[in-house]
Amino acid sequence: MKHEWNKQEKAIYLPSGKPELTVIPEFKFFTIEGKGNPNDSDFVELVGVLYALSYGIKMLPKKGLIPQGYFEYSIYPLEGIWDLTDEAKEKGIFDKNELVYKIMIRQPGFVTEELAKAVIHQVKVKKPHPLMDNVQFETIEDGMAVQMLHLGSYDEEPESFSRMDAFCTANGLERTKLSHREIYLTDARKTSAEKLKTVLRYFVQEKIK
Repeated sequence: MKHEWNKQEKAIYLPSGKPELTVIPEFKFFTIEGKGNPNDSDFVELVGVLYALSYGIKMLPKKGLIPQGYFEYSIYPLEGIWDLTDEAKEKGIFDKNELVYKIMIRQPGFVTEELAKAVIHQVKVKKPHPLMDNVQFETIEDGMAVQMLHLGSYDEEPESFSRMDAFCTANGLERTKLSHREIYLTDARKTSAEKLKTVLRYFVQEKIK
């Protein structure tokens, strides 16, 4: 049976519209880092590289290459961990040009580091791109986190983060870092701002008394 993340991993990818506490285990990702406004063309290029590699894994059986443990699955959604430059933090300002990020696409459990490197090489040969050399294959564990589904424009995310902050205060939790994760369930190129669906998640621990 085909593994579809939006049906079989709802606790991770389809939280409710209210803040909730969860524990996220480790997953494997193709990742790439960047800096600046995500509305710029550079960001689009980075996203394209990640999708090229993700489809490179998925299409291996059509090339007669079936990795051990392979199963049919849906490509996972784009994700990103977002932060600000140290300079922006010191000045206490939010400027999209000062954003630093690591964007990623999760890979199925059967993908090994050896297989990931082989696919990166294959895609580089078939579709050369200078950014391909910046891709990493990583295992990342978010651990204990607060998350919720944000509906609407990315510019309205502070409202949802305020609700998450209030949830933490009420439940004796505190953030462990200022960075946060976003999971994009809709394509901003094809979806109107008011209909965008984004999972917001940040990392927490029990508040030290």
